Amino acid sequence: MKAAVVYFSETGNTEAMARAVLKGAQEAGAEATLLTSGEFTAAMAADCGAIALGCPASGSEELEQSEFEPLFAEMASGLAGKKVALFGSYGWGGGEWMRQWEERCGAEGLTLAADSVICMGPPDEETLENCRGLGRSLVQA
Repeated sequence: MKAAVVYFSETGNTEAMARAVLKGAQEAGAEATLLTSGEFTAAMAADCGAIALGCPASGSEELEQSEFEPLFAEMASGLAGKKVALFGSYGWGGGEWMRQWEERCGAEGLTLAADSVICMGPPDEETLENCRGLGRSLVQA
């Protein structure tokens, strides 16, 4: 299976999570690529059977607005029928941005392939293992 792990990260926390998701997907046998949201385009999603999306909470617990949000808005409807998983970090609040993102995915007709993984601050080893598990779940039949 061809998979993409697409992320936005300002502090490196979500990037560390993305690298763990990638490792899990590759361990499960996927041809997986790691790309930032600035490198990925909505057109590239058509070539992927599975996509993991990572974005930290930004502003008042929302997706990052300048780069990630526009990408997600452009490609969301084209993700129907694909395996999709979400992950990200936050620095305050209780993860409301992720619950809203999950609801938005449901409204777009997307079914998440795995439980989303979130963490406050830098990911610890348990969070990184959960990210690897997310990557494996994303690409397994």
